[in-house]
Amino acid sequence: MLVTHEIPSIESYLNLRRAAGLSNMSREGAKKGLPSTLFAVSLMEGERLMGMGRVVGDGGLQFLVCDIAVHPDKQGQGYGKKIMKEIKCYIDKQVPAGGIVSLIADKPADLLYQQFGFADAAPGSLGMWFKQSID
Repeated sequence: MLVTHEIPSIESYLNLRRAAGLSNMSREGAKKGLPSTLFAVSLMEGERLMGMGRVVGDGGLQFLVCDIAVHPDKQGQGYGKKIMKEIKCYIDKQVPAGGIVSLIADKPADLLYQQFGFADAAPGSLGMWFKQSID
């Protein structure tokens, strides 16, 4: 499995999200959002995207880890951990003192993120979101 820091193509991104059971995103949103990625990890098997993760944000104060996905054929083989190791290395080098790195974790993936220093924000804070519906 080849690890790259290239942003996935729109098609590969949408296909992997679907295959991994993540929520659907629009092609329009992916076209606009993917180029704004601060850091990307892509796990490639030949030309096929088998795993990914991204960091987005303003590059100084706020960072969001998102789109962590591994193809079902490769789940349970340590690829999620490989993606997070790359992301944590980026965070350690690029996030200034006081910078906030957040993520929204589905259970049981929160156990993976805890291995990299992420902690539940509750009870002092509560994660919230608003997601625009896709027609």
